[in-house]
Amino acid sequence: MKSFEFLSKKREEKPRNCGITMVLDKGLGLQTAESLMDISGEYVDYLKFGWGTSIVHEQDIIKSKVEMYKAHDITPYTGGTLFELAYMQDKLEDFFIEARALGFPAVEISDGSTSIAHEDKLECIEMAKNDGFEVLSEVGKKDPVLDKELTLDERIECMKDELNAGSSLIIVEAREGGKNIGIFDQAGNAKEDEIDYILDNFNGEKLLWEAPNKDQQVFFILKLGNTVNLGNVSSDDITSLETLRRGLRGDTLGKI
Repeated sequence: MKSFEFLSKKREEKPRNCGITMVLDKGLGLQTAESLMDISGEYVDYLKFGWGTSIVHEQDIIKSKVEMYKAHDITPYTGGTLFELAYMQDKLEDFFIEARALGFPAVEISDGSTSIAHEDKLECIEMAKNDGFEVLSEVGKKDPVLDKELTLDERIECMKDELNAGSSLIIVEAREGGKNIGIFDQAGNAKEDEIDYILDNFNGEKLLWEAPNKDQQVFFILKLGNTVNLGNVSSDDITSLETLRRGLRGDTLGKI
């Protein structure tokens, strides 16, 4: 039983179809990660091994962390940059074999750091899906200049195509910093008119909004409710986000 539980609003329990929280693992040690999940794991739905961090750590550590996350009913998955590296080196088959051997049930397919033809990206989504992986695909570029070249209509078309190709969730790119990318301006403020346009033309339940900063998380919760899907959440902010979702922090108190 939680402390003061009678004061808290209930949230849908896992496995959740909405109100999803995706957390970014930038290289946590096994014991640190396990301790964190012991206290906050019930509030995490997806755990992304950030970019190419898996390469610089021993296989047995990665495998142990993957199994630990899964034991907490969390879906761990490989970062999109790792997929892009495998694609660049023409080693996708080896990539999927290694991901399966390490126990990953899901992978991210992206083209944020590289140039991949849209049709080829869709084929990769289908390939991963046929290999038995859950696929989360990301739309957007990590370079602000290149990202600005994508129109809203182009983003939405990509989202629809990737969902049809087999992605379970479409990640809206915002990087780890959440500034000057996609739906966020240089100060990290959300471009509400662009968000509205996306939601008018795409199923919001299938979107995972990268919102690494607290003000961004507050914005989405107040705008779309506490069942909005949010990602790239720092491992330090799991409890903070959950309290925002439940109206247990000043920013959302009495507003949920």
